[in-house]
Amino acid sequence: MGNVINYKNVEIHQKEMVVLKHVNFNLSEGEFVYLIGRVGSGKSSLLKSMYCEIPVKSGDAEVFGYNLTNIRRKEIPYLRRQIGIVFQDFQLLSDRNVRNNLKFVLNATGWSDKQSIDIRIEEVLKEVGMLNKSYKMPHELSGGEQQRIVIARALLNRPRLILADEPTGNLDPATGEQIVNRLHEIARKGTAVVMATHNLALVEQFPARLVRCENKSIVED
Repeated sequence: MGNVINYKNVEIHQKEMVVLKHVNFNLSEGEFVYLIGRVGSGKSSLLKSMYCEIPVKSGDAEVFGYNLTNIRRKEIPYLRRQIGIVFQDFQLLSDRNVRNNLKFVLNATGWSDKQSIDIRIEEVLKEVGMLNKSYKMPHELSGGEQQRIVIARALLNRPRLILADEPTGNLDPATGEQIVNRLHEIARKGTAVVMATHNLALVEQFPARLVRCENKSIVED
């Protein structure tokens, strides 16, 4: 299997402050990794660096062969199309239903054929068990249902990598278990997954490789 991410001696800054340094991290296709650590330890910053939301200050950083230290602005959308992002706070558009939330993303990433759009939306909703909720507005869904829609949104462009930032943070334990189980299923199908979490009970229940953020660096557990 090929490598999706290669970080060697990477340093990440935010507002001129060093967030992480001496970061060495590799991720293979279809691999599932938990990123754990206290609030403020750099988990979110590490994830954001992978899709160029935060710049890599120094070191060797590659995602899908893109060199993140000198990536050109026009290349970033092509990198991001290969990455699905799952946020803790959902970030669904509140003024449109589930189907139109997904359609908006496909239109924004270059899809134009109506039939292809309809088929793809149906496929991802079926994959997360939400096919019968396509005409619901976000506020009509429970937190767990909204997070399933967020996962469906992340899958739309058949990403090679999913970055999930505290995806169970706003969910009850039983719903959180369903979401983590779904992410493991996605990894088993070949999409690499990095999940930031502070919920060690879920980590124990669904074991996988563990990477810890501490002392402005990362260590393998």
